[in-house]
Amino acid sequence: MSSAGPDRHLIARRVAAVTVSLVLAGGAVACGPEDGAGKAGSGDKPGAAGAPQKGGTLTVLNSEPQSDFDPARLYTSGGGNVPSLVFRTLTTRNREDGAAGAKVVPDLATDTGKPNADATEWTYTLKDGLKYEDGSPITTADIKYGIERSFAAELSGGAPYLRDWLVGGESYEGPYKDGGKGLDSIVVPDPKTIVFKLRKPEGEFPFVATQTQFAPVPKAKDTGVKYEEHPVSSGPYKVVKNDNDGEHLTLERNEHWDEKTDEERKAYPDKIDVRSGLDAAVINQRLTTSSGPDAAAVTTDTNLGPAELAQIGGNKELAGRVGTGHFGYINYLAFNPKVAPFDNPKVRQAISHAINRTSVINAAGGSALAEPATTFLPEREAFGFTPYDHFPAGKTGDPAKARQLLAEAGFPDGITVTLTHSTAQNRQTSPEVATAVQQALAAAGITVKLEGLENNAFNEKRWDAKNTPGFFLSRWGADWPSGAPFLAPIFDGRQIVTNGSNYNHAQLDDPAVNAEIDEIAKLTDLAAAGKRWGALDKKIGEQALDVPLFHPVYKRLVGKDIKNVVISDWTGVLDVSQVSVK
Repeated sequence: MSSAGPDRHLIARRVAAVTVSLVLAGGAVACGPEDGAGKAGSGDKPGAAGAPQKGGTLTVLNSEPQSDFDPARLYTSGGGNVPSLVFRTLTTRNREDGAAGAKVVPDLATDTGKPNADATEWTYTLKDGLKYEDGSPITTADIKYGIERSFAAELSGGAPYLRDWLVGGESYEGPYKDGGKGLDSIVVPDPKTIVFKLRKPEGEFPFVATQTQFAPVPKAKDTGVKYEEHPVSSGPYKVVKNDNDGEHLTLERNEHWDEKTDEERKAYPDKIDVRSGLDAAVINQRLTTSSGPDAAAVTTDTNLGPAELAQIGGNKELAGRVGTGHFGYINYLAFNPKVAPFDNPKVRQAISHAINRTSVINAAGGSALAEPATTFLPEREAFGFTPYDHFPAGKTGDPAKARQLLAEAGFPDGITVTLTHSTAQNRQTSPEVATAVQQALAAAGITVKLEGLENNAFNEKRWDAKNTPGFFLSRWGADWPSGAPFLAPIFDGRQIVTNGSNYNHAQLDDPAVNAEIDEIAKLTDLAAAGKRWGALDKKIGEQALDVPLFHPVYKRLVGKDIKNVVISDWTGVLDVSQVSVK
């Protein structure tokens, strides 16, 4: 997951397994924001005044290269940020500010999909007049082929859902090995209709249809692993240069894109110049100075830090160019109840009462960059947020209550435990946050020894079901704005993995929880599903299997000539498809 904001959707599984600066430059991954979303903190839209207009060059300054620029290999939600300028999908995210942007809407399709009675089959119809950059028509056979090639081992890296959900997906090896047979669970009765047959009910299939695996790929133009060098555009821009594996991307207008078929992408600039591999401090300095081409620049993966925010706070002009976003993301303390003394619920409850969220938030960069959390789900309606605080700690902890619970657990003289964390300076799972937890628990008679591991070793250990620490810092982000990709990977017992990355840290395998996850998955009424996800979150929370700490806030600067900044609650970061330059 990323901490900077997702574009590579990090999206829940991958996101959880990687560190994000917040999420990658171009795709989305389950654990971190893509690259922008949320509302401006002041209520005013950041950026230059005046109506947006067509023309000019937009510069994108990023830390992470937009590597793997192949729709099969990108892990994005909502179509990604930079990728969605080139790749259209059956559905996409609503390109609006705040909560309105957390909705799924049609893209290539005429609607968000028509399910059968039990949501095991979804049918889509393409809009009229859809064309590639060469003027040839986009067909459902191209979408079927684009999905099938994402199963090829040499094009791995995308979201895992279709392999799990499509009938026969678990054993399919892609079109390069299937002898032309294709995947039977994707049916194309005519050039404008496509039907997906699923192994079980999935009411949220329209969200998955936003991922770049659903981008059409003409079979005759497929060059395998080299396709990313010049993918065939279905969006408003086409790739004219891709240097050093995404380090420098140049996009120009696709003259065959018809805005009448695309209500979501504004495509104001004539050209988009994406430059990556830059130091975060350099990016923010260039955006601050805004000289030359940098006046019309944005970033899709680099946040402002505490020191930079302090400097900007006294400058009204700069403060007016800061966008604030929220992404579906939680930072938390995780328990492994199979390790003593965390097998005792009262010990877990004691730690929950003892935590000082004020000091934790200060360690995470301060209240401008982190919001306190007592629920696992983010405080957004789209996720089904239901308020609860089963183990009140107040703003600074309740050590007296913690000591009482420890005594009831049989530890009147306190306990000594080890907290595993990363040594990466990410202000999420890092030493600063671990130290804040250590100091808070000391007041309750809990001595915390810190175990800092290099980030790769840390991730390997915390996701290893056989060697999961008893107590560690963790984080999770959603692949789309719903409770499903938040709760299922963490608490569904059937998703416990013993020979790979296991995200169910508590190894909870509760038949009642598993059954409720299945029942909610049948719902195509997403509002009704949201209420049940919130209720399930509250119910699981009673077991004190984790201690929610904070939800990150994303602060990003734009150049002085940038207009029309849109930040949705889906991505938490600026949407490049909406930006215009002065």
